[in-house]
Parts: sequence; C-alpha cells; structure tokens
Amino acid sequence: MKNIYKFIIVLSIALVALVLEFILKEPHYAKILITATGILMSIVLLKGMIDVLRSGNFGVDILAISAIAATLAVGNYWAALIILIMITGGDSLEDYAQKKARKDLKSLLDNTPRIAHKKTGNDLHDVPVEDIKIGDIIIVKPKEIIPVDGILLSAEVLLDESSLTGESKPVNKTKGNSLWSGSVNGSGAITIQVSKLAKDSQYQQLVQLVHNSEKEPAHFVRMADRYALPFTIVAFLIAGIAYLITKDPNRIAEVLVVASPCPLILAAPIALIAGMSRSSRNGVVIKSGTVIEKLDRMKAIAFDKTGTLTKGDLTVDDIIPENSYSQDELIDFVASVEQQSSHVLAVSVMKYIGDKPIPLATDLKEIEGNGIEGKVNGKLVKVGKLNFVTTEPISIKTEKTSLFVSVNDKYAGEITFTDEVRPEARQTIAQLIKMGIQKIMMISGDKQSISENIAKEIGITEVHGGCLPEDKLKILKSMPDEFRPVVMVGDGVNDAPSLTVADVGIAMGAKGSSAASDSADVVILRDNLQKVSDTILISKETMKIARQSVFIGIAVCTVLMLIAAFGVLPALIGAGLQEVVDLISITSALRALKDRT
Repeated sequence: MKNIYKFIIVLSIALVALVLEFILKEPHYAKILITATGILMSIVLLKGMIDVLRSGNFGVDILAISAIAATLAVGNYWAALIILIMITGGDSLEDYAQKKARKDLKSLLDNTPRIAHKKTGNDLHDVPVEDIKIGDIIIVKPKEIIPVDGILLSAEVLLDESSLTGESKPVNKTKGNSLWSGSVNGSGAITIQVSKLAKDSQYQQLVQLVHNSEKEPAHFVRMADRYALPFTIVAFLIAGIAYLITKDPNRIAEVLVVASPCPLILAAPIALIAGMSRSSRNGVVIKSGTVIEKLDRMKAIAFDKTGTLTKGDLTVDDIIPENSYSQDELIDFVASVEQQSSHVLAVSVMKYIGDKPIPLATDLKEIEGNGIEGKVNGKLVKVGKLNFVTTEPISIKTEKTSLFVSVNDKYAGEITFTDEVRPEARQTIAQLIKMGIQKIMMISGDKQSISENIAKEIGITEVHGGCLPEDKLKILKSMPDEFRPVVMVGDGVNDAPSLTVADVGIAMGAKGSSAASDSADVVILRDNLQKVSDTILISKETMKIARQSVFIGIAVCTVLMLIAAFGVLPALIGAGLQEVVDLISITSALRALKDRT
C-alpha cells in the first residue's frame, strides 16, 4: 500500500474517532477503534523491522512500535493516534520530498523519444524507435527530439542539446556531422542517416544511467540504521530512568513518543537523492548514492592524459624545414599530399592551412602504417614515418608526435604536433589540491617525457607514462589503503578497464567512448574537465548536509526526551512535536538541492 493511502486511512480513522468521542459521546468505541488501528499498524511496522534485522541492520521501527505500545498501555490513545498520523504522514512527506528531489533526474525519462519518421523512397512512415536500423533514413520535424544517433544529411541545423549537456546555447551542425539522440531540432525538418540503434544511442544510454542511479542505495543510508542502535538505547535509558525515579508509567510513554526515528529514516536518503539531482542538473550523472559517499572520502585521483587533461585534438606545433626549404613551402608540400587523407594528423594539417589554396597532388599512394606519397608540381613528396620518407641518417630533434617530409627522396624537414591542454585543467587540479586530495596522478599511454611536460604545465607532480591498459590497472590495484578511495578519470575505450577497477570511475562522456561511460560510476556530459572538481565538491557538500540533517534531528529528539522525562511534556503534545522534527530533518536534507559551486 502506498504511504499516501496509509496516511489517508489513518486520517479517516482519526476523524471517525473524533466524531465518536466528542459528538456521539462514545469514548469507549473511539478507544477501541484507535487501539485496533494501533495494533494493526504496529504489526505492519514489526514486519518491516524483522526484514531490516534479517538484512543485517538494526532498524528504527522499534522506537515507533514502543511509543505506540506505551501510549496504549497507559490509556493515552489519542497520543497513540497522533503517533500513527506522524508515522504515516512522515512517510508521505518523505515520498513527496524524494519526488521533488528527483525532478531534474526524472525529466530525462519523461522526454524519451518513442516514434521515428522513417523515410522509404518517397514515403514517410511512423515506426517505433526500437525498429529503426543502422543505415535507415529518418526525418526529424521542427521542435522534435532526435530519436537515435545519426549523421546529418541536410545542409545544416540548429540544435538544443541542453537535456544532454546542460548547455543552454544552441549548437550549429552542418552536413556530415554526428547528431546525438535527445537533441531538439530547432529549425526546419532535417534528414538523418541512422548510425546507432536506439538502445545504443546517446539519449537511451543517459536514460539507463538515470535508472541505475536510482537503484542502488547509498552505504551512508545503511549507516543511518546503525545510528538507530545507540539512539534507541539512549531513548530506553532516559525512559527507564524517568520511570525508576517517578514510578509513573506515563513517563515512559511521554519519552518514547518524542524519540522520533524520522531523522534517521528520512534525512540521509533525501539528501543523497537531492545531491544526485543537483549533479544531474549541472551536467553530471552520478549512478548511485554510494558513489557520493566514496567521492566525499576519496584520498587519491588519477587522470588519463589524451582527451581528458588535453583536448584530444592534435594541432600543428612547429614546422622545422631542412635543405633550404621555408616553413611555408614545407607545410604546403604536406598539405598537397594529405588533403584527401582522413588520418588524424592530416586533418590537423588541413585545419592549420585553413582556406589557403593548395595544389592537389597527383599519383597519390598511401602506404598503411607508414605514410603517403604523391607528386606536387612534378616533385615526388613523401610524408610519414622517418624510415618511410628517407634512408638518410637524420637525428630527430624532438620526441613529440611528428610527420617527416622528403622531396625527391631528399630529407626536407619535420612537422611536430601537440595535444593542447584543456584551458580549465590547471584550475581543476588547483581546486583538487585545495580540497585536500592527497595524491594526484597522471597515468598515460604517451611517452614519459611528453606526459611530464603536460603534467608540469597543469600542476601534477606524479606521472606514469608509457602505460598500457594493463599497466594502468596494476597502478590502481596496488594503491595502498591510505590513499583509498581512489578515483580514475578517463574518456577512451582503453580507459574502460581502469574506470571499472578504480573505487570510482569518472568518464568524460561528452566526447569520450560509450565503453568508458558504461564502465564509469560518474559520467560528465559536458566537455569540461572542471566538472570533475565540481562533482567532488557537490558530493562533499551533500554528505555534509546528510550528516548535519541526521544529527540535528537526533539532537532535537534528545532535548525533547529530556524535557519529557521531567513530566512537563504531555504525550499528546509530544506526539504533535514529531511532525516538527520531521519537518526540520527534511528541510535540512533538501538543502543538498541548492547550487553552491
């Protein structure tokens, strides 16, 4: 039965009891009705308590059962009724608070595309999005959500990707660009060629992350049950001492009535759900509350280099001509033979050239794994590895990624490339140091010297270069307990094992691989490294609020118990004050929704 229905039933019984007591003048029947309801609710609570005990935890329902039993035993059945209203009302209030906290998290699920407009010849059919296959042509109308990932066939489109990245600024895409499902078409109707099935598309993966984030309870929530044992002992001690001193059984009822378990039941889970909702609103999906606790306690963090600390897009760094060639001549030779190649370095060269007119090389021949050659203005130009372009003994001047060039089999020079450091990387590392993270590392597959240069630029002192995926695993697994929990941040397929073996894996999901996102505990949806430090800060603030909310509620209850022990707080009034304690705990926990970063 839903908590709201329990609350309505108890309220209805309360109204009937009021009519019996004060209008029909039948207090005996009112007492029977309330007593029967109290016994029934106690049985329900007892069953729940047994389930909790079987799971290895000490539940807090024993306090509620004891309070109901004590008030009924001393004949204060109206106080028992108020306790029942408090318990069912508190559960209903918890449901409302959780629904409010999940609002941002749930918005993704509410907008999941169900239908796609499939184009077959000149016909257009509406089909379930699950039936769309790779290679199909679909039409997306204005203001509609793109149902699956695909390639834009139309000239251009303006998209709203805010539901995916949290970025409100519209994004312009042109023909040939990849489009994410979940983006909203902001212009005219567009044509898309499907590149991924619905279940593998960006939006559906994000929806699955949201589902996963709601399934696993946080370890801290289980800790709340552990607080129940000392709190229950204190409550029974205060009640017992009050009775021994006064010999008045009403004191037991009065003390137990205000021994509210609600701070333990409500505060921690609501705070954690609110924290996950806040992170989702800021472009980060945290898959479970357990992750928030681990991020709060983390001692070490490791970063991959390429695509994580750097942009992952190689750019021309230096042009080093030889044998009387100028820099312009050397880059023009390279661009002439590379402009039809899809190699990542060829793309970087053409970006560097821009709109400059370049002659197209003829007799092009690409030798896989070595380079490319062609004739430019009658000269044979080779571009690629050093042993491909020339047999001359050439001394390499740098360890950077390079393209070597020869003209008519004579060495002509070298073009070096660099992976640009993310502009926010240094600030992110500085924020992590300020938070007290004890160990910050770079674990990279790139050369040690290149990795060290990048690390020095952004403020990382411990560098592990030349690492294969298995080397990264060894480093993370060998981390001593004093540096755990350890966090790994990466973006590529090769990072997936590391993200899994780390205590917390954080994936740069905006441009990274789906394998990394699937393996990670946290997925950053915006292409911004600073979201790493923001997420850790949100987790720390969330856990701080969760603890505060629990202890504030316990403190209020303890004060009320001490007051009740002196006989100045009647059970009826004490039962009413339970709702005040509930309200304080829930209001405090919901502070975790508010952005402070």
